[in-house]
Amino acid sequence: MIFDVLTLFPGMFESPLQESILGRAIKQQLLQVRAHNLRNWAEGKHLTTDDTPYGGGDGMVMKPEPIARAVAELKRRSPRSKVLLMTPQGIPFNQQHAKELAREEGLIFLCGRYEGFDERVRQSLVDAEYSLGDFVLTGGELPAMVMIDAISRYLPGVLGCQGSAETDSFSDGLLEYPQYTRPAVFDGMEVPPVLLSGDHGKIARWRREQQLLRTWQRRPELLEQVDLSEEDKRLLAKLKPATASKNTT
Repeated sequence: MIFDVLTLFPGMFESPLQESILGRAIKQQLLQVRAHNLRNWAEGKHLTTDDTPYGGGDGMVMKPEPIARAVAELKRRSPRSKVLLMTPQGIPFNQQHAKELAREEGLIFLCGRYEGFDERVRQSLVDAEYSLGDFVLTGGELPAMVMIDAISRYLPGVLGCQGSAETDSFSDGLLEYPQYTRPAVFDGMEVPPVLLSGDHGKIARWRREQQLLRTWQRRPELLEQVDLSEEDKRLLAKLKPATASKNTT
């Protein structure tokens, strides 16, 4: 997978991409991240990439010409790459998007600054627009890094154990079950006995129960979007009243 990033601040990507799982994956050539300075495709003495908005208003708007030239060149190198725009107006990025985008041959991230992009960039160059949530950042670089991290987890070989990606929160639409490690007792709190039982069937059932319970307690709206099995529904029906009774005692 090749991640190309168009930005005015390519240096922002240097340190994060040298550390931890992503750093190791890049060294092993499991993926590539290429941060490009948009000014390389700008013209004029000052390599201008922005201008004042037509109709007046505060701030500056990123010009379409440098972006169009940059995307055209990157597309010549990787013709099947999809162009993604980082914007607060985009689709809220989620785990399913990460999984789907990991199947692409390449991705080109457009990272905006100032008051955003000339609208014609959206209309003619972009395949999809993504947002991290209902808030505004100073630029699209941090959202691009977050998306690259989330997508990379689904690329073969990036995680030491590929099953980790499949059991993460949101991978099946639910939150992840609680995790424990040694010691068995910490500050008076014990690991649930079922996890020490060695009975893999009981452990799997307990973990599924905890997924359902935690999702119902913390993100109940997610349950409406998941295709629950009949067994899931029975478990959830038992868990809800049991939990409610504990909370009232």
